[in-house]
Amino acid sequence: MAFISTGYNPEKPLENRITDIGPKHFDEFYPPVIKANKGKWLYHEILEPGVLVHVSETGDEVYTVRAGGARLMSVTHIREICEIADKHCGGYLRFTTRNNIEFMVDSKDKVKALKADLESRKFPGGSFKFPVGGTGAGITNIVHTQGWIHCHTPATDASGTVKATMDAVFDDFKTMRLPAHLRISMACCLNMCGAVHCSDIAILGYHRKPPMLDHEYLDKMCEIPLAIAACPTAAIKPSKIELEGGVKVNSVAVNNDRCMFCGNCYTMCPAMPLSDKEGDGIVLMAGGKVSNRLSAPKFSKVVVAFLPNDTPRWPKMTKTITQMIEAYAKGARKYERLGEWAERIGWERFFEKCEIEFTHHLIDDFRDPAYYTWRQTTQFKF
Repeated sequence: MAFISTGYNPEKPLENRITDIGPKHFDEFYPPVIKANKGKWLYHEILEPGVLVHVSETGDEVYTVRAGGARLMSVTHIREICEIADKHCGGYLRFTTRNNIEFMVDSKDKVKALKADLESRKFPGGSFKFPVGGTGAGITNIVHTQGWIHCHTPATDASGTVKATMDAVFDDFKTMRLPAHLRISMACCLNMCGAVHCSDIAILGYHRKPPMLDHEYLDKMCEIPLAIAACPTAAIKPSKIELEGGVKVNSVAVNNDRCMFCGNCYTMCPAMPLSDKEGDGIVLMAGGKVSNRLSAPKFSKVVVAFLPNDTPRWPKMTKTITQMIEAYAKGARKYERLGEWAERIGWERFFEKCEIEFTHHLIDDFRDPAYYTWRQTTQFKF
């Protein structure tokens, strides 16, 4: 057979096989104490905000200091992170799924110097480069999408809204005063690259107008069948358009009543832009979670239908978010997540407590029998 002439032996498929293609195996990057105790950990505790200890059945301990990171980092910032890891942690560190940076040491004696070093590093403006916190019954880093800095279909910015929000809730990053942990997420459009569908509080960029059509260039720049096929609601159809001077061109027509403003068409066709200064803004959602503790996982619900993009600090958005957090901190029971608190007191009362305007349009009356009958969580229904 032809492939045998290449040196491949079907009788010994692993002979002379190249195995170092792609990233190296993750266990090569474990700190020694982690590698030696994998699968042997007995328990862990949060000693103080941002500081954890994991204890192994062998008696070994690993102390973790968690510092806030950023989704977008400069090369110099990453080099500084590596310098800290080399100085205190033998060159090892890890990132959490929420973009926090965790520095791990194998002795409690090393924690104090590591924490002091992290908190001593500040930007020229005076803010912390590596604030320690984000653990336990508080607020950790905000998962977010790309926003205006990189994405092509955002209805709002991601980095800007997240920075403004984290500035407003920074005290709860540094402390653990809340009834349970509270997760905030951000997505800059309905395609939801962020985890906004199941977060305690979610920031969502929202388009309110259908795409604009640049008929003169659409057929020159776009594969019209791809633009039509990209629409999830079948709102786009081919159309012949007559331009000034009587020139007829192939283009598309959009059924505005069917359009859900997702921007998929713009992904396929640059001549169908969606961004609009007046139409774009922010929706706030609340009450979602992914854990099975106390109750089944929940989807977030819309609690503020629209807020304008009042850049650069989004004061209406941050004010509403802090109102929700303060009401939750004051009214919820210990270990109760925000959505569980809202369901216990009733969603109408939730709006009253959070000082948010309530209308019947915000009531979630979707009922899918399969969602309640499939045994997909620990909260089984028999």
